[in-house]
Amino acid sequence: MALDFLAGCVGGAAGVLVGHPFDTVKVRLQVQNVEKPLYRGTFHCFQSIIKQESAFGLYKGIGSPMMGLTFINALVFGVQGNTLRALGKDTPLNQFLAGSAAGAIQCIICCPMELAKTRMQLQGTGEYKQKTKNYKNSLDCLIKIYQKEGLRGINRGMVSTFIRETPSFGFYFLTYDCMTRFLGCEAEDSYVIPKLLFSGGMSGIVSWLSTYPVDVIKSRLQADGVGGITQYNGIVDCVRKSYHDEGWRVFTRGLTSTLLRAFPVNAATFATVTVFLMYMRSDDDLRACDPGPVIQQPSSL
Repeated sequence: MALDFLAGCVGGAAGVLVGHPFDTVKVRLQVQNVEKPLYRGTFHCFQSIIKQESAFGLYKGIGSPMMGLTFINALVFGVQGNTLRALGKDTPLNQFLAGSAAGAIQCIICCPMELAKTRMQLQGTGEYKQKTKNYKNSLDCLIKIYQKEGLRGINRGMVSTFIRETPSFGFYFLTYDCMTRFLGCEAEDSYVIPKLLFSGGMSGIVSWLSTYPVDVIKSRLQADGVGGITQYNGIVDCVRKSYHDEGWRVFTRGLTSTLLRAFPVNAATFATVTVFLMYMRSDDDLRACDPGPVIQQPSSL
């Protein structure tokens, strides 16, 4: 159990490093002003950030997901594994329920973590060299939000995060389970690692597609008030105003960068976990098809 947990942490860190630039682009596209858009699309956003803010601009806010990674993994591993054992049978439905339970519980850490990440990603938008910074790092961001808004401010977007994460993690674990069974992963299979990578990547894509519109609303709620102006009174108000001003396409904004990110992030996570376990476990103990529940960086990775 401890080895699986450690492997998940190392794999998750690899996923964060691979996927964070795509996440920055996703957030920028989701929250930009439709009347005065800074970016024309995913690739233009990439180019603009690198040109105006350097390549390091793509990694703004990375400290937050890195800090919360260990705690999120601990919750996901513990809750998913214990829930699956409590349900008794390893069935597709139980995989979904166990994953959903894990997704729901980890929102406690995921929501503040993503709030800090979003605020850091939006800081100094379009500036190559920032003269002033509101937040020094992710921890400083959370401290200042707490001082100004209290616990309610720290947990901004909690409901939308819960609505997103619960089914998302359920679909992730269900898809991974079905894909590995369908591909027939066996420990002695020389292609077991590519199969695991493909299964993990597809699981990430399916889970994001299942709840992406909710992620757009979550990002907008957490970014609301950054410029000193509050636009939304809650989830329903955000949905109504966003649809009224921008139409249904607003709920797919940033989807391209998200899907481009989903596959390599989960592939990197599974590859790292698998290689780590291969070196740390003996051949007799290694079960290549079951390296332990590897979390998706949903939002997280």
